[in-house]
Amino acid sequence: MNEPRTTLLITLTGRDRPGVTSRLFSVLARFPLSVVDIEQVVIRGRLVLGVLTSCDEPPDLTAIHRSVTSMAAGLGLDAEITTGSAEPGQGGAGYGAAAEQLHVTVLGHPLQPDAVAAVAGRIAASGANIDRITRLASDPVTCIELDVSGAEPGPLRAALAQVAADSGVDVAVQRGGLHRRAMRLIVMDVDSTLIQEEVIDLLAARAGCADEVAKITESAMRGELDFAASLRERTALLAGLDASVLDAVRASLRLTPGARTLIRTLKRLGYKCGIVSGGFTAVIEPLAASLGIDYVAANTLEVADGKLTGRVLDPVIDREGKTEALRRFARTAGVPLSQTVAVGDGANDLGMIAAAGLGIAFNAKPMVRDAADTALSVPYLDTVLYLLGISRDAVAAAENDTSPDL
Repeated sequence: MNEPRTTLLITLTGRDRPGVTSRLFSVLARFPLSVVDIEQVVIRGRLVLGVLTSCDEPPDLTAIHRSVTSMAAGLGLDAEITTGSAEPGQGGAGYGAAAEQLHVTVLGHPLQPDAVAAVAGRIAASGANIDRITRLASDPVTCIELDVSGAEPGPLRAALAQVAADSGVDVAVQRGGLHRRAMRLIVMDVDSTLIQEEVIDLLAARAGCADEVAKITESAMRGELDFAASLRERTALLAGLDASVLDAVRASLRLTPGARTLIRTLKRLGYKCGIVSGGFTAVIEPLAASLGIDYVAANTLEVADGKLTGRVLDPVIDREGKTEALRRFARTAGVPLSQTVAVGDGANDLGMIAAAGLGIAFNAKPMVRDAADTALSVPYLDTVLYLLGISRDAVAAAENDTSPDL
């Protein structure tokens, strides 16, 4: 029977300076050690560098300790070395285990210590372990990502959903490994997601029926009315409106904060982007072209003699229409549904949110939040990037990159 291997955890702390990592590994190279894991964090110039190593033969701990502490002292750092053991095939406690790895993403605006404590406590109560914590963003929201082992995603997601509600933060639970990195198509709703308004409400304001249309819109988004029927009821009120108002409405649209950053970053990373809307092609298609959106599905208003007739042409893009558009976009892009992301806020987005590999409710109605894989309640659309493991620093680097777009 093979004997357990010795593990050494070497931790350096102190003020960061160039060459620390190189100097440490130059020292470790003198000994018969294998590197199992490395983690380095710098916060406001303070360094924490941890290296987990293993050794098949009993190491000369005295020599290793003397060499590492001497090197650290020469750099003005503190060094700590702890020993342990691991069974063959493992690098140390928790390594090589069969437990599924999960990503738990926590966003706050601001992120308070009690919220982090509540999330960590619930993870511990579930019998899982936090293996690593990484900061993805600090402005305008704070986002941290926890790598968690030893938990099933469904039960942990349900447990943390209550923590999120109680603590006023957003918490997402996703499978680890290559699953998230494989995402290649993102499809978004338009009204109240990509843009801040509801297009039909803007048209209704020009037709003098804003209050009546707004009430129908709100009921439809809550799922209280059939969307297709409610759409026809609302557009009927627009009959006789001059078609030129479509251009005026398009010019007045306000993108959701972070929308341009989200799309630009995704395009640079090779994603395909699509939008699906219960709104109207005359408004949506020019917007999509200006943003570089790859795929568009929206409704078409009938126009006769320069006036809106109040009718919508078939097929209507409702809940089923949005879901089919997601599938169609995926086929065109050559991407399986498991590698798609859907983002929306209303009841007619539920189908595509359920069909996508990752469904995100963005400032959504309660029934949508409950049905989605995860929910975002902050007013910045580019926070979707953090759920894909893309940090704010990576976004900033892409923004500063002067090379041609991908």
